Amino acid sequence: MAPRGLPVELVRTLQLLQDRIARGSTQAHLAQRQLLGHIEQRLLALEPETWAAPENLRAAVVFALSGGGPALLRRMIETGKLPEADSALVVGSLAYLEGREREARTLLGRYDPRTQPPGLAGQLALTQAAVTVREAPRKAIELLDLARLLAPGTLVEEGALRREIFIHAQGGDAKRFEVLSIQYLRRFRRSVYAGNFRQRFATALTRLDFDSDRSRVAQLERMLDEIEPSERRDLYLLVARAGLEQGRRETATFAAERALSLAGPDSEAAARGRLYRAAALIVAEGRYEEGLDALRGVDRAGLAPADLALLDAALSTARQIRGGAPPPPAAEPPSARRQIPEAASITRAQEALARVDRMIDRTDDP
Repeated sequence: MAPRGLPVELVRTLQLLQDRIARGSTQAHLAQRQLLGHIEQRLLALEPETWAAPENLRAAVVFALSGGGPALLRRMIETGKLPEADSALVVGSLAYLEGREREARTLLGRYDPRTQPPGLAGQLALTQAAVTVREAPRKAIELLDLARLLAPGTLVEEGALRREIFIHAQGGDAKRFEVLSIQYLRRFRRSVYAGNFRQRFATALTRLDFDSDRSRVAQLERMLDEIEPSERRDLYLLVARAGLEQGRRETATFAAERALSLAGPDSEAAARGRLYRAAALIVAEGRYEEGLDALRGVDRAGLAPADLALLDAALSTARQIRGGAPPPPAAEPPSARRQIPEAASITRAQEALARVDRMIDRTDDP
């Protein structure tokens, strides 16, 4: 039999590494996959009797829900050695990892995260939220609040906060969206997974009506004032591009102009800002000529392929407007839209996005 508590020690090491990821350590992120593989090998080699100890069983569940995957839980169930009081925790966690949401919701719902030890409590609340959000978003918000309370400063809190923000965005609660977004930008903007937040944040911001409600401008600026100018510029560019994709002309114009005010005159960011502003102006009443002149002045050499395609599409639209032909639709259906191009700082986080949801929430954000 393994030394008592070995699973606990191994999983605690993993959690400490993941907390460094939440604080922005790319080295920790690079080391994570190797550590997950090492821990899985060690745990799979343990004797079945190991899992009769509640603390070892709970550590195995945390490992599986933190990116370790279902293999260990399957092995534990096959041994038939699980304590009856905790078997539903293991089976429910496996159901979650295998996509059996209803079964997972029923089994995991038997456990109150507040009665669990610290290493499991927040992770359990986060998982319960993931299997609840489709059926009961308000209950999911309560569970995400609880996860944040039970696991402050951890990757669990980072993931819970990010998910809660976008539940509020989809539900139209602008005040909570603003408050929690400011909190995220203050505390987790260095997270390796912040690229996921920024992409969704930009898309959510395009729902704000800057034309009819100018108070929303102040709301946006309050949120973005929390970050450094270069990051603020990149986010404004994301918002501008998202506004174009969604047919939000005023949003695109406003955000592009803010980005330009933060960009060097000959920078790539400035070229993108001028493009997005011009593309919005050609369909603005009374500003067609201004927009067309600006489009013609955009330096193609400073644009990425996706933005070159946008420039060509905008020039084509301008020609159709001048010729009296109806312009193409302002935006494609959401499923067909091109991905919003990321700034360099966001691109560096992109590799992490494929793993973050496997690690802390296999269910897509609402």
